[in-house]
Order: sequence, then C-alpha cells, then structure tokens
Amino acid sequence: MVLLETRRLTKEFRGFRAVNSVDLRVEEGTVHALVGPNGAGKTTLFNMLSGFLKPTDGRVLLAGEDVTKLPPEKIARRGVGRSFQITSLFEQLTVVEHVAIALQSATSLGYRFWMSERVLGRFRTRALELLEQVGLAGVAVREVHSLPYGQKRALEMALVLALEPKLLLLDEPTAGMSVDDVDRIIELVRRVRAGRTVVLVEHNMGVVSSLADRVTVLQYGSILAEGSYGEVRQDPRVIEAYLGEAHADDAVSHQPSAVSGTELMGDADGRGAGLRSEPKRDG
Repeated sequence: MVLLETRRLTKEFRGFRAVNSVDLRVEEGTVHALVGPNGAGKTTLFNMLSGFLKPTDGRVLLAGEDVTKLPPEKIARRGVGRSFQITSLFEQLTVVEHVAIALQSATSLGYRFWMSERVLGRFRTRALELLEQVGLAGVAVREVHSLPYGQKRALEMALVLALEPKLLLLDEPTAGMSVDDVDRIIELVRRVRAGRTVVLVEHNMGVVSSLADRVTVLQYGSILAEGSYGEVRQDPRVIEAYLGEAHADDAVSHQPSAVSGTELMGDADGRGAGLRSEPKRDG
C-alpha cells in the first residue's frame, strides 16, 4: 500500500523552481531516503509534505487523502511526525518535562506547560516509556542544556514519537554528529520504524545504505533516479551526473561505511565529487 504520494509536486520561489514536478511514492512500512546535493530541493519537498510550504502546483496524498492545502497541525493529527535539521528545545526544562508536554499537546490541555505538576504528572509514566525507547531514561531528570548534541537529537525523536505517528519525516537526523552518535541514531531508527513508515533526508550515505529500503535521488528539484541503494549507487545517470563517466568504474567499486559520512559514490576515504555529506542546509 502507498502511504504517501506526490503528484507533479512543484514549488517556485520568484521564478526559481526549487521542486520540479516530483512524483514520489512511499510504500507503507518502508524506510525511504531522499538524497542529493545541497540545493537539490530535499528540504523544500519535506516542507511541502508536512504542510509548512504550499506547493505552486501538484498534490500531496496521505493514505489516499489529499492533504495538499492542510496546515501542519492538521497533517500532524493525521499521523505525520516530523523532525527538523536544527534542534529547538527548552534548555531549562528537564528531558521528561519535554516529553510530557508533547504528550499533553495531543489532549485538550494543549501546550499549557504552566499547569500544575499534578496535572502534568498524568503523562509522566508514558513519557518515561518513550525515553526508555530512545535510550534516554537515564537522563530523564536532567535539564536539556546539559545534554550532548546526540542526546538532544534522540530527545527530538521522543517528542515526535509522543504524537504516535504512522509516518515519520526525519530531516538530516545525523547532521553534525560524532561517529558514536551516528551509530546510536541508526539503531534508534531501526527500533522506532517498527509499525511505521519513515522518510528521511540524509547526507551520510553510510546511514542511507544501513537504513533505506528505497532511495530517491534529487537533482535540481527533479527526480534523477530511484531504487534500492545498490541500484541507485550504480545507476549510470547518477554516476555521470555526479562523477562523470571517467570515474564510473571506480565509483561503483567502493562501499561507504555507515558512520564515515562518505559520499554516495565517492572514494573510500570520503573524497570525491558525489553527493556530499556535510550538514549544510538544503534549499
């Protein structure tokens, strides 16, 4: 079953076409990666999928329902949870307080975080369960400002899971992370994908090869190639576009490590001219 679909999805900014007639199909229960160089349109596409940008043309369908014109909060209520490239947390609140507020937001209490501890306490048990799921139970009572970056990203995952989404949209979940943190996020995504569909934007091709069932390569706002990681990595169109024909044989002979941040078809040490992995922001 196709859970998420776009039909000729297009976004223009004052004449510049950032996303150009994209037809995307995401099967239920899969991990689907969107890759491409900076400026390929990945984050713009993500913003349209989650309602933060309205397309110039085309449609977004969620489980067959047209959600193109819905605001982000209504798309979220239909089971779509999204993380962002840049961490945005309340530095003086504790880890468990963050998750309790996220759980509260789905009730009639909304985001009224000033409610009494008695009222907010009803969410604590479930909050601790979610923190256990993402590996943060041991730091539940710590204030967020004291957490390392990798744990902050894991907390963001817990906040998304608090909404009980059927579709997870993860925007560069390993950007800026250390090798150890990347490994932990890979394992975390493997755990939380159970019973869910995941779409992720990711520059680290080792992460993509470890997680993705299907990969869509974007170039200049259009789909260049689709398939499994192995198929895309050896697709002549992708090789020619990013490396040139002269490097094609070398390109398909190297496999990236899951934590190296190597390029889609770069050299074994991460150098090359392929899909770059540095955490620059996509247009």
